[in-house]
Amino acid sequence: MTQGPLKAVIVDDEQLARQIVREFLSHHAHIEIVAECANGFDAVKVIAETKPDILFLDIQMPKLSGFEVLELIDHDVTVIFTTAYDEFALKAFEVHAADYLLKPFSRERFDEALEQAKKRLPDSKRLDALAEESVMRTTPLERILVRDGAKVHIIPVESIDYIKAQDDYVSIRTEGRNILKQARLSVLAEQLDATQFIRIHRSYILNVERLAKIEPYAKDSRVAILKDGTRLQVSRAGFARLKLFL
Repeated sequence: MTQGPLKAVIVDDEQLARQIVREFLSHHAHIEIVAECANGFDAVKVIAETKPDILFLDIQMPKLSGFEVLELIDHDVTVIFTTAYDEFALKAFEVHAADYLLKPFSRERFDEALEQAKKRLPDSKRLDALAEESVMRTTPLERILVRDGAKVHIIPVESIDYIKAQDDYVSIRTEGRNILKQARLSVLAEQLDATQFIRIHRSYILNVERLAKIEPYAKDSRVAILKDGTRLQVSRAGFARLKLFL
């Protein structure tokens, strides 16, 4: 059970929207607003620093969306989405949000959402897993987000050459450098556009636009040679998938 006042963070790019949430929360003495943010980048940093119990989160914001914020944080927090768009409701509940407030909402509706959130506090799930569930249902990805300390790398998928499995991480080769992300290769294979990114081996996903040629390597295996000369092993199953695009 959470001791003391519950900590809340408000994230919305509209000042008036933040003000409304602040006003409605003023009637709940057991909740302390520890921070307000106007964009997703600031939200990721603030959530890591303040570790709130409840997050009031807008969805469509500059730089990072609300769902992308969830992908980048590793703190357990109960989420109430606040948005002017109803088309995100299904996805919001797929990431196990406590409630989904459609702007403009009344104080009564707000209080109802808050009660739902408080019931969820003891059973909060890790948001890194929840974000993964969400992304798997909304393929294909257009960009991959990687948190590196206080920095966030935004990698457009078209800039990726290939992705390599590396223990509990994947190494993303993009624009001449490798960027590590904690993720499973199998999950990324489901998220990326299957007409552009092919699982050529249990350890590799290849952007087929980077492929120059395929050569025999050993019995039942081949090697993919990329336009920059990189050589990647291709399994028999991977070659079968590749043949559909050659």
